[in-house]
Amino acid sequence: MKQFFGMSQQGNLTEAVRGLAKPQLIMLFSNDKQFEAHVNELEKLYPQVPSIGCIGMCYDTKVVEKGVGVIAFCEGVSAAANVLEQVSVMPVKYIKRLQDDVKRINGMQDNTICIDLCSGNDACVLTTIHSVLKKKNISLVGGTGDAGRVSANGKVYKDAVAYALIKNQNGKVKAYKENIYHQMEGCRFIASRTDKANYVMGALNGHSAKQIYQDILHVSERDITTQTFKNPFGKLNGDDVCIVSIKEVKGDSLTCFRQINDSDVLALLELGDYKEIVKNTISQIRQEFPRISAVFSVNCLFRYLLFNQEHYMQEYLKDMSLLGKHAGFVGYGEHYNNRFVNQSMTCVVFE
Repeated sequence: MKQFFGMSQQGNLTEAVRGLAKPQLIMLFSNDKQFEAHVNELEKLYPQVPSIGCIGMCYDTKVVEKGVGVIAFCEGVSAAANVLEQVSVMPVKYIKRLQDDVKRINGMQDNTICIDLCSGNDACVLTTIHSVLKKKNISLVGGTGDAGRVSANGKVYKDAVAYALIKNQNGKVKAYKENIYHQMEGCRFIASRTDKANYVMGALNGHSAKQIYQDILHVSERDITTQTFKNPFGKLNGDDVCIVSIKEVKGDSLTCFRQINDSDVLALLELGDYKEIVKNTISQIRQEFPRISAVFSVNCLFRYLLFNQEHYMQEYLKDMSLLGKHAGFVGYGEHYNNRFVNQSMTCVVFE
């Protein structure tokens, strides 16, 4: 298979797709103002080609912040694209679409991936999708776009998740998740006074969540929302840690980017040697994939902001490009199988 990446910093879709011939799946990453127009234009340029899209930044060796980018797969790929609607209410209502697409693609664990672009309510969406994918052990990688809109096959949807099933006909695929944080010693808590609907965490070990965070890290209230770049929380799930980013301060509570429940076990995390961790991820991928056709990744917005702050973003993209054809987009939350995580990188590698 082959992966194509094209972009236009000025938002010119014709420029972004220059050289793209016979795609078998297209992913569109546009800006808020031009999204609908780009979706319509893409469908006219490549009618009947499965496509999904969202509003957000994308990249290969450079980042497209406000223009338009296109990632496409060609040669040796079977693909299907569709949408589950009403994700804030009942995404399972549309589950037959996914069931039918899984049957049609006839993919298996080793050669098929699901990529999703979501408008929100991620945890419910992932549970719904996973109920179908788990029957064939098909992995999922994806993320949340901006402005509550996604596209599938030339149509724009609100309150929906667009997904693509991609089968590599000539090799294997595998999903990865990268965590650049580790637990701070002695900083484990039980959450309480939570508001699940609004992602609010009121107390940790019975004390104000905001005050606990400030006392441990010695930061002012106004700096909490940027300190989370280096010190998010981690929701412990067996041996796995799902990163939980802080969105804002609400009185003595903290509002997060993912749901926290009463009695959840949380740890305060701290930034590790991210350059070394990235190198280890690249080394692991190379070891498991001597021949790589493409890498598609989703990087969290907060990782992007952190890497920019540390003047590392360009070096990061250069390092990832050593794997071969690498491209992806910047999400507002990352998806890895049935898990919704923050401040992470998820990716899929195609042989």
